[in-house]
Amino acid sequence: MNIKPEEITSIIKKEIERYEKKIDTVDSGTIIQIGDGIARVYGLDDCMEGELLEFPGGVYGMALNLEQDNVGCVLLGSGEGIKEGDVVKRSGKVVEVPVGEALIGRVVNSLGVPIDGKGPIKTTETRPVEVEAPGVIERQSVKVPLQTGIKAIDSMVPIGRGQRELIIGDRQTGKTALTIDTILNQKGKDVVCIYVAIGQKQSTVAHIVNTLSEMGALDYTIVVASTASHSAPLQYLAPYAGCSMGEYFMNKGRDVLIVYDDLSKHAVAYRAMSLLLRRPPGREAYPGDVFYIHSKLLERAAKLSDKLGGGSLTALPIIETLAGDVTAYIPTNVISITDGQIFLEAELFHSGQRPAVNAGISVSRVGGNAQIKAMKQVTGTLRLELAQYRELAAFAQFGTDLDSDAKMRLEKGKRLIEILKQDQYMPVSVENQVMIFFAGTNNYLMDIPVHQVTRFENEFLQYMDTHHRDIGKAIGDVKALNDEIKQQLIDAIEEFKKIFSIEKY
Repeated sequence: MNIKPEEITSIIKKEIERYEKKIDTVDSGTIIQIGDGIARVYGLDDCMEGELLEFPGGVYGMALNLEQDNVGCVLLGSGEGIKEGDVVKRSGKVVEVPVGEALIGRVVNSLGVPIDGKGPIKTTETRPVEVEAPGVIERQSVKVPLQTGIKAIDSMVPIGRGQRELIIGDRQTGKTALTIDTILNQKGKDVVCIYVAIGQKQSTVAHIVNTLSEMGALDYTIVVASTASHSAPLQYLAPYAGCSMGEYFMNKGRDVLIVYDDLSKHAVAYRAMSLLLRRPPGREAYPGDVFYIHSKLLERAAKLSDKLGGGSLTALPIIETLAGDVTAYIPTNVISITDGQIFLEAELFHSGQRPAVNAGISVSRVGGNAQIKAMKQVTGTLRLELAQYRELAAFAQFGTDLDSDAKMRLEKGKRLIEILKQDQYMPVSVENQVMIFFAGTNNYLMDIPVHQVTRFENEFLQYMDTHHRDIGKAIGDVKALNDEIKQQLIDAIEEFKKIFSIEKY
């Protein structure tokens, strides 16, 4: 081989030109203590609060305590195989979750990783789990109804798009059932629904996913599940992750409904984390900032201004009480953050009134703004009539003779209570609600025996759908009851009553 010196020189020159001096600097620290899913790391001087840290074995953690000589962080996964002295690297970014259309119809964990066995989620967009809530100028007032399909709520405790309405009650009083019915009622209404399960049994979450799938609701729903088997940090992150997924759609001008089931378990997970991080306990052993973790989450629910696209995020947080005690620390915290509460009472539930909504304590601070005019017209006196009925029913228990007016109120109240009863997974359209409440509040059911009211309602609504569909359509279009629609409705009720009575009595 005859290689000339000048050829070697030219090759060396080219290599020198191509050479790039790259130095990768990685900010890293050392684990000085680890246990119970909590690690203390020394040497991460520039670490951010909430930053994602990389531990050995591909496990990630989140920095929470930024102390003078160490960083306290929680592990977002198994701590098996991680020991003192191991190196921890900074990622330079806060905890993020994937967002986008590809998540709809999927079941994911708190980090947006799919757990439904349907393969990876094809999306490139991510969003931090903690985002600042929209400011006052960026919002507009809540005025568009979010129909739940539940008569007791749409009539007395209406929910608007962008509202935060607390669902509170003892265990096994139908809180989750209420929210699942609301999700089912959004079918065909272009509302993206997100169900966040925090600290629940895996079998419960599987049953809910199965129900949504069977009813065709999974086509517009994302399920974020952090079950009881997951660590406290993952349970803590779940609602924030779900909220970030919802904000993606809200910022695109769409309407989103998010259910947090439930924030009591979320507070317990945060308490466990805080105590392990050696933060001082306060009332009921909760850390002092437990109010803040819920307020920064629920403040993110909003109806954005038209300038920002007019999208909305409606939040339905659930809180579990013990023996109906709404004065406990976490219930009072969340009541003060939300725009009203729906109180479910165990006594009503066991007496057969389902959904067991206590109309006396339940309130919506948005009120009539979140109702169509037709609903306001027919249910304006409903709450008062039910309150009078409850007083008279308590009075009549003592066998006191009542005058004819009191007896009539008592009988009317019984029929209104029957109208408010509703089976699970059977949401009722707002037009049908208006029609049956019109019959109930205007005394057209007084000659129907109480035990027959439910059957009357079902058959009446079927009859209206078959023979007078135009009336329901008119209520839906006009959104109010004018004299013409009222007269048509009265004629239709009287027409049906003749058939009803001939067939059955």
